[in-house]
Amino acid sequence: MKKNDYASAGKPISLFTVLRMLFPFALASFPVLFLLTNAVGIAHGASFGLNTFLSQLFFDSVTKAVSQQTGLSVVLGLAAALGAATIGSEILNGLHNFMGKTYYRKMIGYLSLRMNEKASRLDPIVYESPELLDDINKANEGMTNSLGLLFTTVTIFTFYIPYFIFMGFYLYTLKPILALSLILVFIPVVISQLIRGAVFAGLEDQAAPIRREFEYVERCICDREYYKETRILGAFAFFIDLYRSALSLLAVKTWRAELRTRLLELGMKMVTLAGYFGILYMLVAAMLDGEISIGSFAAVFASIGFMFGMMEEVITSQIGSMTKNLGTVRNFIRFLKLPERSGEEARINAGDGVVLSDVSFRYPGADSESLSDITLELKKGETIAIVGENGAGKTTLIKLMTGLYVPSTGVVRIGGADTRNVSAKSVYREITAVFQKYQRYKMTLEDNIRISDPDEGERRSKHGLQLAVRKADLDVNAGAFPDGHATMLSREFDGVDLSGGLWQRVAIARGFYRIHGMIVLDEPTAAIDPIEESNLYKKFAEIAKDNTAIIVTHRLGSAKIADRIVVLDQGRIAETGTHDELMRKTGKYAEMFSAQAQWYSIQH
Repeated sequence: MKKNDYASAGKPISLFTVLRMLFPFALASFPVLFLLTNAVGIAHGASFGLNTFLSQLFFDSVTKAVSQQTGLSVVLGLAAALGAATIGSEILNGLHNFMGKTYYRKMIGYLSLRMNEKASRLDPIVYESPELLDDINKANEGMTNSLGLLFTTVTIFTFYIPYFIFMGFYLYTLKPILALSLILVFIPVVISQLIRGAVFAGLEDQAAPIRREFEYVERCICDREYYKETRILGAFAFFIDLYRSALSLLAVKTWRAELRTRLLELGMKMVTLAGYFGILYMLVAAMLDGEISIGSFAAVFASIGFMFGMMEEVITSQIGSMTKNLGTVRNFIRFLKLPERSGEEARINAGDGVVLSDVSFRYPGADSESLSDITLELKKGETIAIVGENGAGKTTLIKLMTGLYVPSTGVVRIGGADTRNVSAKSVYREITAVFQKYQRYKMTLEDNIRISDPDEGERRSKHGLQLAVRKADLDVNAGAFPDGHATMLSREFDGVDLSGGLWQRVAIARGFYRIHGMIVLDEPTAAIDPIEESNLYKKFAEIAKDNTAIIVTHRLGSAKIADRIVVLDQGRIAETGTHDELMRKTGKYAEMFSAQAQWYSIQH
């Protein structure tokens, strides 16, 4: 993604746009449950208004019965109707809450899936940008809050508004000023919640990078990946200080926002309280003047506290929570709107080779190019080795040659297809790779290997798995794998842990298992000793014969197996050729090889 893509993605998103994107999710995920929940909500809200009306009829019947204007049977009948309506309201309340919570849990899973699917469709280069990492952090916060906003909005329209419409009409028929004053009283509260929403939206933009920082520091303190080094080096106190500093900074910013908005709310609630007593005064005056009956007064008096509580709940709690979290919800929507990597679906045979023409590449926000003027061809069935000092651009070149990244300028063609014009799925379909920073999945050995080709895995026999294991020189019958292929590779799940070398062989077997036309080994043998590495590369040379392959290695002796060696220096191709040709040139490669050979000689 280009920098201006982030700029456009960061523009303010209106509440209408947020709801317009969320409602299709709600309808598409579980439509029947969504509609039934809202239907119950409408009935639930209307039932409270019905209770008020039945209360008036009941109190009026009692008054008339006392003055002998009506019989006891009417009073008992209205009492039974009021009791039934009250019980019905409670049943609807329980049913509405149950259905709402069920739908909420289902929607959490649905939105999590949508978010992960979206992340998988983004151009991998965007993960090099701090802005995207902040967006992901914000989006995680906003995903849950988006459900709260959706539920609040739906509940307002299906539960609260039917109740208030009923009560507003009812009060208007009694005395119009009662309905009007009820609306005017809550205008200040609505204004305060809108201001609160704006304040917390600004807070979220400041909080996301701070939150991402202390979450990372927390992992440095607690995660298994870090704890050994953290403890041995005595860095625990250092990370604790960083953690406390980040939390304190976030707490200060949150406190300031809360203080400003709470003081505003306090002032507005005083206005509301004054209005409440004013309405009670008008109600008593109307009864004394004979404008409303005693039954009407009793019914309204009994329900007005409940009605004010409902209005305060919907404005302060529901709308307040909605406006407070609107900033995070906008971040979730903004993440879903990020541009995706596009391209046509095509059948590409990566084994037909890769051609780079005048390719240059610059990372987002970088001041200089990581690769410049690269022109290179990997022919069908050829094995090339890419070597160079740290920072020469080896890994970046691999990401371009495998289609993970597209060039800033120039063209990369895989199997004859321009990587800019075809979908990422089409590019990756027949490419496999083993990277230095491989993943240690907390799964069985079999799943750790089969995960590289899950679509084909169910249709492939055990022979494919066993072949990949043999290619990686992984001895499954050894004591390290007590349950063979079914051995769980995680002590956290009652399994075993492996040495770095064994894990590396598992990663190599994973790469070999995937059906491919081209294979990339990006320094995959760092945890294996040089002798084992040499044997593995010899086997790889046999396996890669007549196949298309790329090797990235810092041990130049292993590069000898390649048909051709490409030497990178400061982002440019310094020289190419076989090992013997490059040694005769006495250039960069010969210099590095001699230095490395001397180091091994000294060690020996």
